Amino acid sequence: MDLKDLRNEIDEIDDQLIPLLIKRMNISKQVAEYKVERGIPVLNSEREQQILDDVEAKCGELGNTIKTVFSATMDASRAIQHKIIGGGKALREAVVTSMSDKKITAGGMPVACQGVDGAYSGVTAKKLFPDSPVKYYTQFEDVFEAVNKGDTKFGVIPVENSTAGSVHESYDLIMKYRFYVVGAYDLKIEHCLCAKESTRYEDITDIYSHPQALSQCNNFLHNFDFTGINFSNTAAAAKYVAESDKNNIAVICSELAAKKYGLKILKRNVQNNNNNRTRFIVISKELIIGKDAEKISLIFSLPHKTGSLYRVLGRFSMAGLNLTKLESRPIENSDFSYHFYVDVMGTVREDSTLDLICALSDELPEFELLGNYYEYK
Repeated sequence: MDLKDLRNEIDEIDDQLIPLLIKRMNISKQVAEYKVERGIPVLNSEREQQILDDVEAKCGELGNTIKTVFSATMDASRAIQHKIIGGGKALREAVVTSMSDKKITAGGMPVACQGVDGAYSGVTAKKLFPDSPVKYYTQFEDVFEAVNKGDTKFGVIPVENSTAGSVHESYDLIMKYRFYVVGAYDLKIEHCLCAKESTRYEDITDIYSHPQALSQCNNFLHNFDFTGINFSNTAAAAKYVAESDKNNIAVICSELAAKKYGLKILKRNVQNNNNNRTRFIVISKELIIGKDAEKISLIFSLPHKTGSLYRVLGRFSMAGLNLTKLESRPIENSDFSYHFYVDVMGTVREDSTLDLICALSDELPEFELLGNYYEYK
């Protein structure tokens, strides 16, 4: 038997499977109607596990493989049931209430950023909210607290860089406060090596900057044998260098920060990657979903079961949605349990996407929709 014959045989088997799968899904619809009448939840984890264990036992060495196929079938079946039942009622209502056709604005209220004037987050805030003043805070958590107390309408924080990766502190604070994400901005970052007018390049030994900036420029630091010293913020580091009595120090910061604090630029574009970009998000206590929303951010945790993350991610694929970010962060005071932060391209204005998110909100522990928003570039 050659390859063509084998493929023909597989096609014949598939032709037999298709009507059976259709029949199974149609029965799932009947199950959903039964559950609606009696107020029974869609997910029955115990029954599903019993079925999967039975499949594994019956299939011998192919047990795990065929169990995976059955898992996907069950996930598809539940998706159909959720659509009929209309799960996640509270979330659906919150989403509908939060939809707006207007551009997101701070209405003249201050916007919070970490650092000092000249910081990249401040540059981003001014691009997004040109009619609002920017208030600067020392720590990232201070930004969250400013929004929490109502001192500012929004906060702007960095979450990831194309070279250095995720800003873990930001994700930890997102997990802690559970504020909404109502916007994002992808800012091109061009770092400069700067120092006081009196400082000679050949005398420099120590370079101050934020750890992310130092990481983004580590090739430059290594090649010239500079010592990178962590500072709270690139612009704050520029201010420190400008006010210091030392003549052997410099800073990696933006051109704007250099001009702001009277520093000379010794070298431009010292970052490893010329297409170095940082993604900033806008945090809010209020969920706002604009008509141009294109990205969805979610948080959830998962039960300690083999394949649980795989099955959840498969649900997004089943709905035709593309994941662009998956970040796991440890749950405080837990025994190796994690929260998962997910970014996915899509809009809750599409019924299939909203159905999926509502279904997951019913099934997963600690599930939260953080936002559906537009990302500016």
